This record gives sequence, structure tokens and C-alpha cells, in this order.
Amino acid sequence: MLDFIALSIVFGVGATALLDLWNLLLNKLFGLPIPAWHFVGRWFAGLPRGQFVHRNGIAKSAPVDGELAIGWVMHYVTGSVFAAALLLIWGLGWAVQPTFAPALIVGLVTVGAGWFILQPGMGVGIACSGAPKPALARMLNVIGHIVFAIGLYGTARLLA
Repeated sequence: MLDFIALSIVFGVGATALLDLWNLLLNKLFGLPIPAWHFVGRWFAGLPRGQFVHRNGIAKSAPVDGELAIGWVMHYVTGSVFAAALLLIWGLGWAVQPTFAPALIVGLVTVGAGWFILQPGMGVGIACSGAPKPALARMLNVIGHIVFAIGLYGTARLLA
């Protein structure tokens, strides 16, 4: 059990860090905004109080103490949970002999968490339908999760 938890954290942190580097690269090369982790933190902070949806948009909701830190922590916790899902489905043997297909499957399937849970909850609609450029946002979501998959696989290969 300890191996499972440790590997989930290591793979999740490695993959999430690669995604963060990818977002930084997109920002430097194309001027794309860095994800607003304070809004993610605001959304997560509202969950224990029963606020699952910010209908007028998360930006119009009242700020929460420590929301930026909450957002960053939950970003990495979520990455570790997604890594745990990979290990639950494909087993700890995947960590010893990682292949890319399981990581890619997890990466692509987890796009749904953003599209159907986080984005509607933050008031952006299903699959960023309320974003200024929904098609671009969706494309960046999919590419970002592919980068996350590469991070899962790459981290596992480094440790194998």
C-alpha cells in the first residue's frame, strides 16, 4: 500500500510539474495566460461550504484566504489522484515496465474532470462553452492532458 501511495505521488507530481513547464512555455512563446490557480483554489475552498457552482463565474465570487496556495496544492493532489487511477487500473507492475498507452488513456479520460466538473463549477460551462474562445480552450485542455500523460510515462521510465 505504501508503494502505491508513494508512486502515485511521485508520478502525479512529475506529470503535473511537466504540465506546469508546458504552460510556462506556452506563456513565453505565445503569450497564453498561465492557469489561474487562485480561482481553482477558490472553487475547492467553496466545496466544504456546499458551493459547487459559481454561476456568475468564479472571478465574481468573493476571494478566499489562501486561495492561491489551495489552488496549487489541489493541482498537484489532483495529478497524484490521476496517477493513482492509472496504478489502480494497470497495477503496480506498470511502474516497473511502463508503457505509454495507459498513461495516454488516463490523460485523455481525465480531460473529462475539467470539462464536466471543474469548468462548469467555476461558471465557464461544460467543456469551456462559456469561454471567450471555447475551441481554443478545449484544444489546450486536450493537449495539456497529453503532456500530463507524457509526464506520467516519463516519470515512470525515469524510476523504472
